[in-house]
Amino acid sequence: MRAKSNADFINKLKIVEEEADESQFFLELLQSINRDESLSQEFERLLKEVDQLISITVASLKTARSKFKK
Repeated sequence: MRAKSNADFINKLKIVEEEADESQFFLELLQSINRDESLSQEFERLLKEVDQLISITVASLKTARSKFKK
């Protein structure tokens, strides 16, 4: 990810957060309509992974905002 400025970098991280959040929403939707029990564990794995990605992105946003304010 190449940013042109600190503000652009933060904006790109916000886009990553939004996209991950949207992915989580659709995974949860698919999980709720899923009738194939063999996919249950895969949905859980993917939801755990997307939750971790969101946590990392939010933490990165907080760090970036605090560093770029100085």
